[in-house]
Amino acid sequence: MITDETLARINQGVQLHHHQGQPEAARDLFAQIWDEIGGERGDPLHVCVLAHSMADVQDDVHQELLWDERALAAASLLTDDRVAQAGVPMSVAALYPSLHLNLGECYRKLGDLDRARECLQRAQAGIDALGDDEYAQLIKGGLDRLAQELTVR
Repeated sequence: MITDETLARINQGVQLHHHQGQPEAARDLFAQIWDEIGGERGDPLHVCVLAHSMADVQDDVHQELLWDERALAAASLLTDDRVAQAGVPMSVAALYPSLHLNLGECYRKLGDLDRARECLQRAQAGIDALGDDEYAQLIKGGLDRLAQELTVR
């Protein structure tokens, strides 16, 4: 169970976007939290999760890519102890397939198919870190869709 108050607030934004169809409200909440945590200088866990979520509510793929890159950079500063301390039920390694998937999608949208394929390969290489749950199925499904998109082109 997530015990970190900032992560719980980020999750509220995720719910606004994905379950209530309010991406603008989510973006506003994420921007407020971003300022509160000190932006990229904040706790790497907060930066990673917030940037990963903020990318999803961008209208411009260049902005989406920027946020996804921030999330990946912050992930490199994380430890499993910090993730566990926040009550997140996964390892740092389990974050990477999703992070690389999102980057790959951005590169695909931008027409940089070589970089998209690199991201796909990185995501697939880390897939064993995922459990056998709904989250893992979501990421694996996204990887399958990206792979199919990249073979069609």
